Amino acid sequence: MILTTTNTLETHPVKEYLGIVTGETIIGANIFKDFFAGIRDIVGGRSGSYEKVLREAKEIALKEMQEEAQKLGASAVIGIDLDYETVGAKGGMLMVTASGTAIKF
Repeated sequence: MILTTTNTLETHPVKEYLGIVTGETIIGANIFKDFFAGIRDIVGGRSGSYEKVLREAKEIALKEMQEEAQKLGASAVIGIDLDYETVGAKGGMLMVTASGTAIKF
């Protein structure tokens, strides 16, 4: 299945719009990741552990969105938008949502 952020597919004209599909995930970061990320904030550098969690959350949200599109019989999902938010009492959870339009070509 084709997943794209563009609103059209040059080589595949849209025959039918099936509707909006979404995928969501919420992932918590553990205390050790928070601790080492805090140290990196002080001394500088990238936080590999947080980057890994971000990638994992994005992949889960995209997979859920794709599964929803497949249930509709879609050939592709176009116009995909990814949103990232922190949630929880101290922002200790990461929420990623993916949404797009399921189509048939």
